[in-house]
Amino acid sequence: MDIFAKFENRLGPIGDYAEKSPGYFAFPKLEGEIGNRMKFRGKEKIIWSLNNYLGLANHPEVRKADADAAAKYGLASPMGARMMSGNSDIHQELEKNLAGFVGKEDAMLFNFGYQGMVSAIDSLCGRHDVVVYDAESHACIIDGLRLIPSHRYVYKHNDVADCDKQLARATEMVKKTGGGILVITEGVFGMSGNQGKIREIVTLREKYEFRLFVDDAHGFGTMGKRGAGIGDEQDCIDDIDIYFSTFAKSMASIGGFLAADKKILTYLRYNMRSQIYAKSLPLAFVAGNLKRLELLMSKPELREKLWHNVRRLQNGFREQGFDLGTTNTPVTPVFMKGGLYDAVQLTYDMRENYNIFCSVIVYPVIPKGQIELRIIPTATHTDQDIDETLAAFAAVREKLEKKLYPQEMPYVGAGV
Repeated sequence: MDIFAKFENRLGPIGDYAEKSPGYFAFPKLEGEIGNRMKFRGKEKIIWSLNNYLGLANHPEVRKADADAAAKYGLASPMGARMMSGNSDIHQELEKNLAGFVGKEDAMLFNFGYQGMVSAIDSLCGRHDVVVYDAESHACIIDGLRLIPSHRYVYKHNDVADCDKQLARATEMVKKTGGGILVITEGVFGMSGNQGKIREIVTLREKYEFRLFVDDAHGFGTMGKRGAGIGDEQDCIDDIDIYFSTFAKSMASIGGFLAADKKILTYLRYNMRSQIYAKSLPLAFVAGNLKRLELLMSKPELREKLWHNVRRLQNGFREQGFDLGTTNTPVTPVFMKGGLYDAVQLTYDMRENYNIFCSVIVYPVIPKGQIELRIIPTATHTDQDIDETLAAFAAVREKLEKKLYPQEMPYVGAGV
């Protein structure tokens, strides 16, 4: 059989809607300066789907730093992988500053957050080891686990009792294999918005021996008194053995990093294949990320404005009786009841008639019969944005409850 034959009639659970969704529900094109309002298909919308938490994407100091770095270094320098010819003082300066900020001895840069997580898991875990991980871990964690020969036990989302149970199983397994145990969870879960129960998991060390790896992509820059992430928020920095985050969210950039003890980072630098055999993160991005980190650390007013907007928006939703699940972070999921056609019609209505652009999530990502509209507040949003959004959600919910939406795909046209 031709290996491509299977693509002719089956594109996967999301790809099955490929003919009707491109350019609108999938792969939409947002235009203009990144911010609270951008253009979609030529019309201005309030944008709630960008992880630009602190508004750094178009901060004037960031734009200048990016432009100056691009003019000075171009996008090619340095050439080669870090180990061979792609290292620089600026790379090492950023790593030093990141490590100090999140309370670790050392840090290591990655070209991409997703790739960094997959590669780190692959490098850390061998066939004798056991991984215990949260059921709602991000796709990059799941893909990393698929690569490794280690035994894997999953525990129910944020269920510390079940984590205890899986650790007991893992402990029995490593008695046979002679390996170690790695627990992987997230600092802030990007779909539900709830915090990982890091402090509670750490107490399980009284019974079991394991190391803790935390993916804090949504917590870095947003959580804690200093914005240093979930360890700062839950006062357990020293209990996190390996801290990971991306620059794609609060830093509004590209790349990622891992922070841990020097001995762990030394091992990874000499054994992580994706870094040994891949070109170094370009200096223009590294220099730009240095400026972003400086602003993240020195301008708490950006985080304060973010949290003003988070509280105003989430309180407004709750006062109107909306279900936000268990979020206790800026990630704001709004749950409603309905099927696929309800979801797409509602989203179309929101965008075309109320000028609100947010991400819609349906089955198979969440259970059938549920609709999730995920809102990401940022420091750039205004009180007017929030008021207009709350009014729009109230209006579309009423239509949904009265079953006014047609049970068919809306006609979205060819767009612009």
